[in-house]
Amino acid sequence: MTAAPAAADPGPGRGHARVRTGFDRLAADGYAALAGERVGVVTNPTGITADARHLVDVMHADGRVDLVAVFGPEHGFRGTAQAGGSEGRYDDPATGLPVYDTYLKSGRALADVFTASGVDTVVFDIQDAGARFYTYIWTLYDCMVAAELAGKRFVVLDRPNPVSGRAALGPVLEREFATFVGREPIAQAHGMTVAELALLFNAAFLERPVELETVRMTGWRRADFFDATGLPWVPPSPNMPTPETALVYSGTCLFEGTNLSEGRGTTRPFELLGAEGIDHRWAEAANALELPGVRFREAYFAPVFSKFQGRTAGGVQLHVHDREVFDPVRTGIGLLVTARRSWSGFAWRPDHWIDRLTGSTRVRTLIDAGAGTDEVTGSWAEDLAAFRAVRREHLLYR
Repeated sequence: MTAAPAAADPGPGRGHARVRTGFDRLAADGYAALAGERVGVVTNPTGITADARHLVDVMHADGRVDLVAVFGPEHGFRGTAQAGGSEGRYDDPATGLPVYDTYLKSGRALADVFTASGVDTVVFDIQDAGARFYTYIWTLYDCMVAAELAGKRFVVLDRPNPVSGRAALGPVLEREFATFVGREPIAQAHGMTVAELALLFNAAFLERPVELETVRMTGWRRADFFDATGLPWVPPSPNMPTPETALVYSGTCLFEGTNLSEGRGTTRPFELLGAEGIDHRWAEAANALELPGVRFREAYFAPVFSKFQGRTAGGVQLHVHDREVFDPVRTGIGLLVTARRSWSGFAWRPDHWIDRLTGSTRVRTLIDAGAGTDEVTGSWAEDLAAFRAVRREHLLYR
């Protein structure tokens, strides 16, 4: 085996041209943080270098690190499974490494997977999308808990929050609504990187903190959107094809909790929303809200899978024209309010999945009672202020 070449140093003051991820910094340091350890990596297709090589392939070929296992999350290590699926246990054809499935495993069951793999250190490197209900951050959480139970060290390699880390937005989860789309009370758009979240989890939420190390990025600033990083974008899941999807996702994913399509099965998931029977009146009502940074186009589409498969749905397409002022959560609420008022067929999913997504019954009950966008978004102000204060203690970047 030969040592992999170190990533080029972008030099001072070039953060907007090139960000060095936690992995690129780890490799450039000769994997010193992993010396003498049998290593397992929790990752998926987004775990890549700045030149778009997968970290598993790079580490496997490098004699300075002893990589012995891979752990795949929802959608799988190679990313072939749709939402709510994984790839199971198999040996990776490219490297021969055993790949273990973490999806829907937690606590002692996941700790047993780590123990069976024979690793000393668990490394986490997955691109997040910035929303509480994007499950990779709860894979991070569950793996931290399990690593502590199994007596394993835990290392988080940081990556950018693709929608910037300027602010936390939206309702804060109430613990009785905890599921895999939200384990702990954080905001709907958390405004943090995965390393910052790991520090928050370890300090505020884990009953027994894990032995944790984070490897920071260089060159990333809180105001940066993904296109400022110079990094290649890999879809973190099948329905997150572009950074623009991530920009709206923390608001429009709320439509998973309704009988409307959230755009799965189209080329613009979470940017196209609609249902059979909706017409131009929804776009007109949404535009009348004059939400900052976004306009809505009357749209018609026929999903190839998921809700309304093969049928024509009417609705809206979001067009974000100023992302600096765009608020995805407020936009999602405004769209729910206007959808309910402009289409008589509007309904919540019977299992009240909307409560799991928003973290309480508040959004659903207020909208059902006729509340407007301002009333709904104002209802979580106190909880959000408290979360922002806790969040501030764990931020690594300016």
